[in-house]
This record gives sequence, C-alpha cells and structure tokens, in this order.
Amino acid sequence: MATSTAPANANDNHTPQGHSPVAPGEIAIGVVIGRASEHFDFFVFGIACVLAFPSVFFPFTGTLNGMLYGFAIFAMAFVARPFGTALFMNIQRRWGRSVKLTASLFLLGTATAGIAFLPGYNTLGGGAIFLLLLFRILQGVALGGSWDGLPSLLALNAPADKRNWYTMFGQLGAPIGFLLANALFLYLIVSVDSADFRDWAWRYPFFVALAINVVALFARLRLVLTEEYTLALEESELEPIGSQELLDKQGPLIFLGAFAALASYALFHIVTIFPLSWISLNASQAISGVLSIQVLGGFIGILAVMASGVIAGRFGKRPTVGLMAILIGVFALFSPLLMNGSAAMQNAFILIGFALLGVSYGQASGIVTNSLERRFRYAGAALTSDFAWLFGAAFAPLVALGLSVQFGLSAVSVYLLSGSVATLVALRIYRHLENSQGQ
Repeated sequence: MATSTAPANANDNHTPQGHSPVAPGEIAIGVVIGRASEHFDFFVFGIACVLAFPSVFFPFTGTLNGMLYGFAIFAMAFVARPFGTALFMNIQRRWGRSVKLTASLFLLGTATAGIAFLPGYNTLGGGAIFLLLLFRILQGVALGGSWDGLPSLLALNAPADKRNWYTMFGQLGAPIGFLLANALFLYLIVSVDSADFRDWAWRYPFFVALAINVVALFARLRLVLTEEYTLALEESELEPIGSQELLDKQGPLIFLGAFAALASYALFHIVTIFPLSWISLNASQAISGVLSIQVLGGFIGILAVMASGVIAGRFGKRPTVGLMAILIGVFALFSPLLMNGSAAMQNAFILIGFALLGVSYGQASGIVTNSLERRFRYAGAALTSDFAWLFGAAFAPLVALGLSVQFGLSAVSVYLLSGSVATLVALRIYRHLENSQGQ
C-alpha cells in the first residue's frame, strides 16, 4: 500500500531534458479548444433538458418530471465516461493516438447530431426516449475517449514557477463552452416563438456542436500528430495504461484526487444547470433574463479561472483549493436564501457561484495527479477526472431539483457542503501521505 499511495518523487515533476522542444503556449491553445468543444456539447444537452426535452420527449408527464427524466439521462454520460476511457486507452495501445482521437470525436459528433435529428415522443413514442438515452451514453463513452494528454504534457513542460498558471488552461474550456451554449440558446429564445423553438429551433445548437467538434478535431490532431509532440509524450513517459493496471497500482491516489476536487465539481452543475431549472419551474423570471445572466456568469467564470492561475502561483494549488472549499461551504449556507428570493437575489446566486466556481475549478485538476508515478499520469489524469465528474457533478441537477421540490432548497446546501467536506478531508489525507513520504 505504501508504494501504491505515496506521492511520487518530487524529481518526477521536472520537465524531461530531450530533443523535442514544446511551447507551453501552443499546447494551451489546443487544450482550450478541445475542452471548450466538449463542454459545449454537454451544456447544450443540459440546457435542453430544461427548455426543450420536457415537451419534446416527455409530454406525457408534467414539467417537473420531464426535467427530472431529462436530468437522469443527462447523468448517464458521466456514468459511461470511465468505460469510454478504458475502451479508448486500449484502442490507443493498439492503433495509436490519431485513431483514438479521431474515433472518439467522430463518435461524439455522431451522437450529438443524432440527438439533433431525433423525432420526439409524439412521433416515435418510447423509442425516442430510448434513442435519446443511447445517444447520451455514446456521448459519455466518446468523451472518455477524447482525452489527448495535452493537459498532462502542458503541466510537465510549463516553467516550474508558472505551472499553476499554465495548467489553468485545461479548465478554461468549461466556462467558454458554457458561455457559447447559453448565448446560442438565448439568441434562439428571443428570435423565435415558443412553438417554433419546440418544433425545430432547439435542435440547432446540436448541429453547431457537431461543427465545433470538427474544428476541434483538426486543431488537436495538428498538435498530437506532429513529431515533436510525439517525442515529447514519449520522453515524458505518458502512456495509455489500462484501467485495471492503473487502479491496481495507483487506485488510492486516483480516488483521492477525485475527492480532492469534489467541492468544485459539486458546485459545477449547481451553478450552471440547476438555477435555470428552478427558475423555469417556478416562473420567477423570464428565461431570456436568466440566460443573459448566465452569459455574464460565463464571462465571470473565465476571468475567475484565469485569476486562479495567479492566486495558486502565489499561494500554492492545494491551499487555494482548500480555501475555496471553505468558501463554497459558506456559499452553500446562503443558497436557500438567495434562490428563494427576488430575481436580483437569484442572479446574485448565479454570479457569485460562477466567481467561486472559476477560482476553484481552475485549480481542481492535478491536485493529486501530479504525484502519480510519471508513466501513470496520462491515463491517471483521465480517470481521476472521470471519477470527479461522476461523484461530484453527474447527478447534481437531478438531486438538487428533485430534493429541493420535495424538501426545500436546504437540499442544495447539504449537497454543496458534502462536496466541501470531501475536498477538505481528501486534502488532509494527501498532506498526511506527503508528510509520511518525506520522513
């Protein structure tokens, strides 16, 4: 157990000396493009669960149940994601990174386009719901396979004194993808009437997602297929390790890394998806107004993620994440007051939440992953992220909306507080492991 859980030697964090020069800025661009496209796909689905799916796929039940059914399907992608990681790591070992990345993004685009063309319940009956579930699972499998190793390579090749700044770029794609998805739905909501939106306009963002995936595919292939990046990956010993071996050798650290980021991931969909569903259900604001505030929140999230790189560079990654977990816990206590209040208070919940999310999520990656043995970091970073999404974010909209309707908004507080506690406990355990290793 000591050899499998103890952090790797500090020397492993030094950039390897080799003959393949790697520009961190160029890697960062590829990382941002890739992550923004993936998050755009997922946010389009999440927003559609509120604005379109209840009437298109679940017209036989009420709006609340329609949203809950949609959120249950939304979560299935996160359940499928670790299996996609395992499947496509095996594909990479057999046929290489280009085949893996092309196949995974082709699958992601196909599943997304499939949703765009999918007939509603009134046309296809229960088959429409089944196909929606199938396409959503395929999205999760594909996302698990789209891991390109660029964030790990970026962390290893960034200057030591700017590592937290450069690794922030791996998280910057989330608020960018959210902003674009919200802005597109906002445009459609204000441009067409409600009947046209239900009939066809809701499908348009899924077509846009397919186009963005094509652009992202070529942008990422341009990086990962060049000789210098291939050599850099090999020199850094970033290998597509099988999930079974990875869990056998580094399992405790993988799960510790997932729980160390849980406060951020628990907040993620509570801020981005849940407010839209709660406000829509209670008709406390116009949907266009909520989407506008969320677009502003996306901008705040982008700035906060960037600020996290500066803050962590000054105070350290783990202290930053620990402090943000405490602040998220404090924010959780005021969540019922804000979301049950006026439109201005609900907007404050969204904007404050995005500021906290940006700083926390900006440094949530690599808290423990950097301590994995070097050869496990490529696959380890992917699997740690998969579990963090699954444990922290997958069921957040479903749980928060369902329990809030049944028991009140205090359920949101409990959910966020549990994530904060998990993060603080995991960081404490990891610190103990570091101290034990140093003795």
